[in-house]
Amino acid sequence: MAEVVIVESADAAGEVAADAIERLVRRDPRAVLGLATGSTPLSTWTALAARNLDLTQVRGFALDEYVGLPAGHPESYRAVITREVVEPLGLNPGLVRVPADSGPIETAGDDYESAIIEAGGVDLQILGIGRTGHIGFNEPGSSFASLTRIKTLTEQTRLDNARFFHSPEQVPMHCITQGLGTILRARHLVLLAFGAAKAKALAGAVEGPLTASLPGSAIQLHPRVTVIVDDAAAAELEHADYYRYAWNNRPEWERN
Repeated sequence: MAEVVIVESADAAGEVAADAIERLVRRDPRAVLGLATGSTPLSTWTALAARNLDLTQVRGFALDEYVGLPAGHPESYRAVITREVVEPLGLNPGLVRVPADSGPIETAGDDYESAIIEAGGVDLQILGIGRTGHIGFNEPGSSFASLTRIKTLTEQTRLDNARFFHSPEQVPMHCITQGLGTILRARHLVLLAFGAAKAKALAGAVEGPLTASLPGSAIQLHPRVTVIVDDAAAAELEHADYYRYAWNNRPEWERN
C-alpha cells in the first residue's frame, strides 16, 4: 500500500514533498531528481526554493516533452523546467535533461533511457496525475513495461493543457514521455494531486484494480510510493481515515 498523506492545501503538500527532497539531497548532494511540469508540482518547487539549499550538484530528468513545438517556445517543457525549476532552485542547467533535447527524434527515447541509466537512475520522481489517470504522458492503454517513447495525446489531455496555450488547437498532438516502466525504476515515487477533478483518478490509482486503462495504478507495483493530496482530491479514497491515522501516528524515525 502506498503511503498516503492528506493535507489541507497544495502549499502544505509542497512542504511535505520538499521535506522528502531535502532529506535526499542532504544524504547525497548529487542525487538524481525526476522533474514534473504543470501546476501540480509548483508548490513543491516553491517550498524547496525557500529553503536555500545548495542544489548545484543535483541532476535532473524531466518526465516528458511536447513534440512539434518550435525551439524556444515558452510552453515547451524545456522552457517550463528552466523557468519554474532550474532557475528558482539554482540547479545547474547542464545537469538537467529533457527528452529529445538533442539528436533525431527517432532515437530520442533510447537515448534518454541510456542517459538515465548512465546517471545511476532516478532517486526521487515527482509525479502528477491527469484526469484520464495518466502519469507523465502515459495515456490509458500504456504498457506497464513501457519505456521512453513517442505518444499521441488524448483530446482530454490536450483540453486540460489548453490553459497554457492561446487555444486548444495549439496544444501539440504528440509528445515524448518516460514510460511507466521507466518511472517504476525510480527509487522513490512522490505523486501529488489537488482538487475534486482529480479525485476519481487518484482513488483508482491508489485503491482500484491494477489496469492499463488507468496508467496511474502502476504505482501499486512500486515498493516506495508517497501520495500527497488535499482533502478534495482525497474525497473518493475509501481508506482516507486510515491514511490520516497512519500519517499522524508514524514512527518517530520516519518523521526525520
